[in-house]
Amino acid sequence: MRVIKAGRRAGGWVGAVLALLTAYPAARLPAQDSLPAGFGTLRRDDVAVRITTDQVDIQVLPLSEGIIRLLAPDTYLFLSDLVGTRRWAIDSLAVQTGVRHPILVLVTFVGLLPQARFSPEDVNLASGGQLYRPIGIVPITPGWGSYQLEARAQASAIYLFDEGITFREDLTVSYQNRSSTAWSRSVRILDQERARVRGRAAAGITR
Repeated sequence: MRVIKAGRRAGGWVGAVLALLTAYPAARLPAQDSLPAGFGTLRRDDVAVRITTDQVDIQVLPLSEGIIRLLAPDTYLFLSDLVGTRRWAIDSLAVQTGVRHPILVLVTFVGLLPQARFSPEDVNLASGGQLYRPIGIVPITPGWGSYQLEARAQASAIYLFDEGITFREDLTVSYQNRSSTAWSRSVRILDQERARVRGRAAAGITR
């Protein structure tokens, strides 16, 4: 699994990566979802999957446009900008791993006690009967590489997974020896909100 440090641009291979992105434009992520933006009302907590251990609380939120456009406009803009400002790192990892359209997921660890330990590579997804391990990580918060948090402190990163995961069906999120199937509830909430968003967009109602 590859990790790109926050804010790092390794000068020795920047040119090579940019050349590859130019030569293989398909390595970039697909076009934005057709769902209209600015009409969602959901909160992150409404759909994020959580797993709690004795050390940390883990929050997992897919960054698919078809999902984040169902969140409240300010949340959508924040998450969209979060991806946009890390686009270079995401595209670089996509080229390095040979995955044309990586699945992006926001993972946040929250410390539950002083010097709480966390293991970033232990977050996995199971979809369609297949286990997916992260193929790359783009850290967002400083100090990600310490793998340690103080109580209530957070560490966040954008995870890249191989193609094949679908968020329109049930999936399992796992961390070490714990797992959650709570996404099945999120699917129902998102389906209901998707219908409402299309109705609001047709009527020109934003909230």
